[in-house]
Amino acid sequence: MCHYPRSVVPGWPIRRRFSSFTKDYAKHRVVLSWVQRAILTGGAAAISLLNPFRGDMIACLGETTGAKALSHCQRQMIATAEGRRILAEQPRINSSTVDLSALKGLPEGTVGRIYRDFLDVNNVSPDSRTPVRFVQEPELAYVMQRYRETHDIFHAVLLMPTTMLGEVTVKWIEALQLRLPMCLNGAIFGAYRLRPRQRKLYLEHHLPWAINTGIRAKFLLGIYFEERWEQPIVDFHREMNIVPLVSMKSARNEI
Repeated sequence: MCHYPRSVVPGWPIRRRFSSFTKDYAKHRVVLSWVQRAILTGGAAAISLLNPFRGDMIACLGETTGAKALSHCQRQMIATAEGRRILAEQPRINSSTVDLSALKGLPEGTVGRIYRDFLDVNNVSPDSRTPVRFVQEPELAYVMQRYRETHDIFHAVLLMPTTMLGEVTVKWIEALQLRLPMCLNGAIFGAYRLRPRQRKLYLEHHLPWAINTGIRAKFLLGIYFEERWEQPIVDFHREMNIVPLVSMKSARNEI
């Protein structure tokens, strides 16, 4: 019987899993004084409220306001063997470390195949994530980078599309688990942009499910997804204490 996680899958064609985060971090890191940080935070917050599609400003705000939350995430990861290995090995998720072609060849209903299908349907790339610049402590910077690179995987395994309703739902789960202010802001203010039909679904189904999942599910940022590509999503949900809101059939039509 197979047990997850597993670091080596017989016959599984993997690419180089690790890249030098330390090198990338040193190249992009910007040291700020407290005055500069305050000004940058205020400016990023104002622009983000005026234009919620400014991903660069939202990312900036997440870095300048997320120190306590990132420390919380770090503690949660240290609490499990799987999380500790992620922090020690610092794997990256991009097209040079993940064999996306191999994921497409996995059976339907596996974590890796669902993730690859999500990328295809939504025309997104794992290479599009902004490098961390304003988090000063290296391991906390990696935690933020890991969150950015697993966000699409969260969507995929939670069977949530990239619609506004799906995004707000995932943001609630992230807010409860990660405690990042930007996730809470996205969850609250994003809900105001829902259309009437979406708002009804949100209040009656998605919001209660997201709160329950965020509280009950295992800490998703501490999951070594790269070692679980072949795991059936049914087994993954059972292990993570996740009861899906939608069926796989419905999810295929959306994500």
